[in-house]
Amino acid sequence: MESKPLISESIKADVAGFINKVYNWMALALLITGLVAWTVASTPEMAYAIVSNQILFFGLLIAEVLLVGYISGAINKLSSQTAILLFLLYSALNGLTLSVIFLAYTAGSIATTFFICAGTFTIMSIYGYTTKTDLTRLGNLAFMALIGLIIASIVNFFLKSEMLYWIVTYVGVLIFVGLVAYDTQKIKRIGEAGFEAEEQEQKSAVLGALSLYLDFINLFLFLLRIFGRRK
Repeated sequence: MESKPLISESIKADVAGFINKVYNWMALALLITGLVAWTVASTPEMAYAIVSNQILFFGLLIAEVLLVGYISGAINKLSSQTAILLFLLYSALNGLTLSVIFLAYTAGSIATTFFICAGTFTIMSIYGYTTKTDLTRLGNLAFMALIGLIIASIVNFFLKSEMLYWIVTYVGVLIFVGLVAYDTQKIKRIGEAGFEAEEQEQKSAVLGALSLYLDFINLFLFLLRIFGRRK
């Protein structure tokens, strides 16, 4: 009779340990991104080289997309060490492209937006972790809306409509707020299912960290459109 609670507590401890790994990797990636972005923005030559060279800038963006796709698609074939290195490499590349925000927005508004984003992320992550409601439907809706958002953003790149710009901005915030809760619940369920080996757990932690990292960065960028003050 007493074995069930013990097993339950053991599972809870394992899940908590897994979640800690996910958030530790995510935090490290965000730290690397921030440091790289700040360093580049503080070095005029490097910042100018990225901003003035469209081929380099868009080349970095394409490299980031390909790297995320590779990590996600080949995670089962990669060793945990390789997955970690690629994830951290991606966070550094993202720091290079995000350095432009330090040139466009005031440091104070960037800091304010970061704390707003961190607070929103924390609240929705706690909700996703603690809620008993199945968020699968929310995740599917958010993913479909994200596809529409990408298409609308591409269209507005040519139309340059201010109204569409703000619609995309606020819808983007809602989408990634929902995805934070959904991805957190999904990661928790992966932890509850357990792992056959530590290697598998480590790779799952990296993949989970990548998902939450992307949610955080995109939420931050959409919020920056609202709260950011241009120089």
